[in-house]
Amino acid sequence: MNSLLPEISALKELTVDGYRLFLTRFVRLFAYGFLSVVLSLYLATIGFNDKEIGLVLTLTLIGDAVISIWITTKADNIGRRKMLMFGAALMVFAGVAFATSKNLYFLVIAAIIGTISPTGSEVGPFLSIEQAILPQTTSDKYRTQIFAWYNLVGSFASAIGSLFGGILVDSLGKLGYTPLNSYRSVVICYAILGLLLLVLFFKLSQATEALATSSLSKNRFGLHRSKPVIVKLSALFMIDSFAGGLVLQSLVAYWFFVKYGVQGTTLGAIFFGGNILAGLSALFAARLAKRFGLVNTMVFTHIPSNILLMLVPIMPNLALSIITLLARFSISQMDVPTRQSYIMAVVEPDERSAAAGITSIVRTASSSFAPIITGLMLSHSLLSLPFFLAGGLKIIYDLALYQSFQSIKPPEEI
Repeated sequence: MNSLLPEISALKELTVDGYRLFLTRFVRLFAYGFLSVVLSLYLATIGFNDKEIGLVLTLTLIGDAVISIWITTKADNIGRRKMLMFGAALMVFAGVAFATSKNLYFLVIAAIIGTISPTGSEVGPFLSIEQAILPQTTSDKYRTQIFAWYNLVGSFASAIGSLFGGILVDSLGKLGYTPLNSYRSVVICYAILGLLLLVLFFKLSQATEALATSSLSKNRFGLHRSKPVIVKLSALFMIDSFAGGLVLQSLVAYWFFVKYGVQGTTLGAIFFGGNILAGLSALFAARLAKRFGLVNTMVFTHIPSNILLMLVPIMPNLALSIITLLARFSISQMDVPTRQSYIMAVVEPDERSAAAGITSIVRTASSSFAPIITGLMLSHSLLSLPFFLAGGLKIIYDLALYQSFQSIKPPEEI
């Protein structure tokens, strides 16, 4: 029981707004996981080829980045709650558009303007603004633990969403629904969950708004003293995120379908198990960070996960590919709560929304160019190449991050 004391104490100290953010995180990541398992299959069913699917997914991520850069860098001035509600409205719009149209050009426009997740993980402005609010719902002592719980909630939600998405599609198929109508039902549910998210954001209190703590003038992106650190971090994050974009969850699901003929329920179960493992590892990451430091934890858990990623496509059968992927999931996300906590620790409090927004958007933007490349590889039967490229680039990122930031410590490590 004593070994769990820091994590339990962190939850006891969390404010009501902190718990509300956990709930919005759950609803949103459930929706993302729910959709990601079938999104590529849905686009294929309405008549898109591999290149067009890659194009739509790429422009979806580009659009999320463009919209988010404005929302997150202005959130502290206009109001964090208002900007979160606006993001939720864009999520509803995207879901409705994808559910009601088969026109490539209209869906490209909807992908650019709206908020939709092909990854099963965070897109849009939500994470950046919530990440800035979370330190105001707890103390520095429990900051990393709270980010760990926050990511655990998201991983569980995405896992459950992935599982339910696959189950719903297969269940509707058994009831006589066509594949197209089964997939469309998932997209409609995504829009409904966006509407629920809008209501939940409306419930946040004034205590979630920005705290002005510095008299230094900010640049147009909302930064002052922390600009050099954020610029360097962002440059490194571009490498990691581009690599991650090569193996988006929806594309990995499509890879399993093409290579092994894996269907909806099994795909859902694979990513359910993977996201559960990733969520549980978040709490362990907080323990490692307390002992070894945030940067060390980020780097030395990420490298072996990327080696496992490169092993997935060379496994001789489906079972071993799944086992290797799940092993990768069990450590691949341990850098996430530590990274989020690190960014919030090394910037000024009144830069947090901007810092979180810029780093998150850089990650989204750089990953957005990758799906179209993966689509081209898949169309030329280069099924394994995205895994090798992604793993190699991510290891380069890990080594560069360690070299650049091992000497820059958060307050609790000084």
